[in-house]
Amino acid sequence: MRKLSLKQQIFADEYIITGNATKSAIKAGYSEKYANTNASKLLQNTTIKAYIEKRLAELKKERTLTMEEALELTSSIARGEPQAFTSREKDPKTGKVLKEEISEFSAGFKERNQALEHFYKINAAFIDKQQLEVSEVPTFIDDISGDDDG
Repeated sequence: MRKLSLKQQIFADEYIITGNATKSAIKAGYSEKYANTNASKLLQNTTIKAYIEKRLAELKKERTLTMEEALELTSSIARGEPQAFTSREKDPKTGKVLKEEISEFSAGFKERNQALEHFYKINAAFIDKQQLEVSEVPTFIDDISGDDDG
């Protein structure tokens, strides 16, 4: 696969964020005239297209919890353990972190109870009741031999 130029990479990264090819091309440094008429051609470039697809797959993988991670998080919330989360403010051009803030949150009773119910459902601790309707009338067959019915 051919290597992207810096301009193409910036275009592709911006396109992943905005979904707008024209604005992404302008932000990457292409002229407004070029961006208005040729932004869609940039998306058809096989090298750019492959890069975008690869980055989207990577981002999806990074953002998706594994089942183990989900169960650990659910258990942690159910126990009432504080949950830490990070807020980051990034420079849109360089991607550098400008400001980072770490905060904690402890789940209340309602959230802890919901986490427990979720955990139990996942681990099949609850059995859902089901109501069945019989649409046919049962037929009884007398297969006991003998003359007496009694």
